[in-house]
Amino acid sequence: MKHARVIFEGREQHGVAHEYQGQADAAVRLDDGRIVPQDMLNWLPPLAPTPRPRTILALGLNYADHAKELEFKAPEEPLVFVKGQAALIGHRQLTRRPAGVQFMHYECELAIVVGRTARKVRRDDAYDFIGGYTVANDYAIRDYLENWYRPNLRVKNRDTCTPLGPWFVDAKDVADPMALALRTTVNGKLTQQGSTRDMIFDAPFLIEYFSRFMTLSPGDLILTGTPDGVVDCQPGDVVVTEIEGIGALVNTIAAA
Repeated sequence: MKHARVIFEGREQHGVAHEYQGQADAAVRLDDGRIVPQDMLNWLPPLAPTPRPRTILALGLNYADHAKELEFKAPEEPLVFVKGQAALIGHRQLTRRPAGVQFMHYECELAIVVGRTARKVRRDDAYDFIGGYTVANDYAIRDYLENWYRPNLRVKNRDTCTPLGPWFVDAKDVADPMALALRTTVNGKLTQQGSTRDMIFDAPFLIEYFSRFMTLSPGDLILTGTPDGVVDCQPGDVVVTEIEGIGALVNTIAAA
C-alpha cells in the first residue's frame, strides 16, 4: 500500500494512492473516500500522522560511482551524518537555492523508514525492523563541501533541502529493495540513472550497523545515498526523483 499525508480543505489528512484519469497514483483516496487529484493537495512528508522528533541518518558516498564523481575514495565504513527535521518538505513543494551559490544538485535516494524499535539487530533479521520506504531528494550545495570530516552542516542541513515522498510504501509491498531502478529528470530531461543494487552498504547492513551502538525508533529515517549523474539546479527547475515501485517525487527550485 502507498500511503500519503496531505493537507486538504485546511486540515491534515491521510490517504492512499489512487488511479485518476487512467494514470496510476495520480490521485489520493482520502480516508473519507473522496478521490482528490495530486495537484489539488498540499503534500507533507509521508511519515507519522503528526509531527514528532525523529532521528534522520543520511549516508554520504554510498555508491562508488558517485564517490568517484566527487573525486573521493569510496568509504570502507559508512560515512554518516544527522539531519534536522526542518530540512524535510513534501512532494510538489519548493526548495530554496541560496543566492550566490555556484553548484546545487539533487540526490535521488531510497529512504528507509524504521518500523519498530531496533537494538543490536542481526543482519539476517534486519528487514523485520523496516516499516517501509519512500523517496528522498537530498539536495547538496557543493560550494560548502570541504572534506569527509566537515562536509555536511550547510551542505545538507538547510530548511527545505530534503523533499520526501510522495508515498510511504509498506515494506511488505517491496519485494527486493536492493534491486530498484532510480532515475532523475530535470525539466523533463533524464540526468541520472542507477540501481539500489549498487549501494556499497545495503539496507540490512545499515540496520545492523546503526543498531549496534544506537537505538533506532519507529519513524526514524535512513537516507541511503545517491548514484552518479548529479547536475546543477537553478531557480525554476522542476526536478523529479523516481524510484521503481516507490514513487516519483516532484520538486521545484526557488530563489532564496
